[in-house]
Amino acid sequence: MTKYVNAVINDESGEGGLPVLEGTLGPQAVDIQSLYSRHGLLAYDPGYRSTASCKSAITFVDGDAGILAYRGYPIEQLAARSHFLEVAYLLMFGELPSAREAEGFREAVCQHNLLHEQVISFYRGFRRDAHPMAIMVGVVGALSAFYHDDMDIRDPEQRINAAIRLVAKMPTIAAASYTYSTGRPLRYPRNEYDYAANFMQMLFGMPNRDFVLDPVQARAMDCILILHADHEQNASTSTVRMAASSGANPFACIAAGIASLWGPAHGGANEEVVKMLSEIGSPENIPRTIARAKDKGDTFRLMGFGHRVYKNFDPRAKVIQANAREVLGHLGLENDPLMAVALELEAIALKDEYFIERKLYPNVDFYSGLLLRAMGIPTKMFTAVFAVARTAGWVSQWLELHNDATHGIDRPRQLYVGETLRDYPRDRRG
Repeated sequence: MTKYVNAVINDESGEGGLPVLEGTLGPQAVDIQSLYSRHGLLAYDPGYRSTASCKSAITFVDGDAGILAYRGYPIEQLAARSHFLEVAYLLMFGELPSAREAEGFREAVCQHNLLHEQVISFYRGFRRDAHPMAIMVGVVGALSAFYHDDMDIRDPEQRINAAIRLVAKMPTIAAASYTYSTGRPLRYPRNEYDYAANFMQMLFGMPNRDFVLDPVQARAMDCILILHADHEQNASTSTVRMAASSGANPFACIAAGIASLWGPAHGGANEEVVKMLSEIGSPENIPRTIARAKDKGDTFRLMGFGHRVYKNFDPRAKVIQANAREVLGHLGLENDPLMAVALELEAIALKDEYFIERKLYPNVDFYSGLLLRAMGIPTKMFTAVFAVARTAGWVSQWLELHNDATHGIDRPRQLYVGETLRDYPRDRRG
């Protein structure tokens, strides 16, 4: 076997070289599919930092420029002018819906937003203090037992039906995981409300009184859902795609995505931000907090700053910061202690050379937790709200993978660093 110290593959004839692929936006990609078969080499890329695992036309992220776009539309424009179901349609089908298409999509979602009564009975099997994400993983995975006769993933129409079912049922599933933990009965969907408002009435409505909708908070929730609907090939989306590549049913694939999202480095980051701000307590404690963040010997990490992809401002952070200010003002919480800590922490960090040099700007998690908290959503529900939003992206990515006939099962390789081959000791059984 040839040993390489530095490998250079350069064959002008094209026989030994590797082709370069070009997308519509973003960096080019070296096609390494033949790297092993032609050259006996594997690509080593822990965490997939420089690997394009698929071709996708759904979401574009330019971390250096601070750009996020769904199907070419900048996230700032969608957040300001659109609503969540329109964005979900855009992600799934590639274009903004006409008025007729939008109404048809809304009716389809309303048709499928109820849960089977036997599914509701599952909730009683969980402990009252179970984390909502634990419940959601179990309940979403169990849906495959209820729709196995209408789940032929080879049929494009059935794939779309499954995708719509998931988008429709996820708010009901998430809200039920919360009301169960509080001892309140599950609230059924009310189709006179839009998607975000319906989610809120299922979360906060009481059976003994009419639900009074706060349009400011409902619009803020709709914006939160739009901002979190998709984000290219992140950990949970890649998990959904990998599960889908095996031919697993859509409910199992989305349950796998929920499990991945639950991680504190992914969907649970906004929970960690609120915990951190609570521990800081007041603005006078911020200098000590920043000193700890700079100390390489301290395990403390400043949550909500920096991003794996964005090396500029996270465009979602700007939108959600404005929403947080609006909702806090609307609710008379302008002097909220955590918001005061957050604003002062952001102001100091943005002027500090340590953070400027490392491009550690506030990300979407920094303000989303504050906004959700102001709206009365408990900390343990933050990631569940994220899952409701991201379902639109997950099913869109799932549909795209199944529309690509060339994509087989995902099977990453490894750089083996264990023992070399050795014989079993003859005297082992002695």
